[in-house]
Amino acid sequence: MRTSSPKLTRRTVFGGVATAGAVAAAASLLPAVREAAPEPREGQAPKRGGGYSLSDHVRHYYQTARS
Repeated sequence: MRTSSPKLTRRTVFGGVATAGAVAAAASLLPAVREAAPEPREGQAPKRGGGYSLSDHVRHYYQTARS
């Protein structure tokens, strides 16, 4: 009884090289992973508005509310 083993031919070698090249080209075209946007610093307003910031008029309100 004969067992068949897969042959390594030039066609399979060139096919593998072409596939590896295509994968490398596709990976280089994908966008890079970006870091998360940094948090706004204290006193700096968020870009889209909203959010809480402790400004002078808010501090003044807190001082008047204590009395």
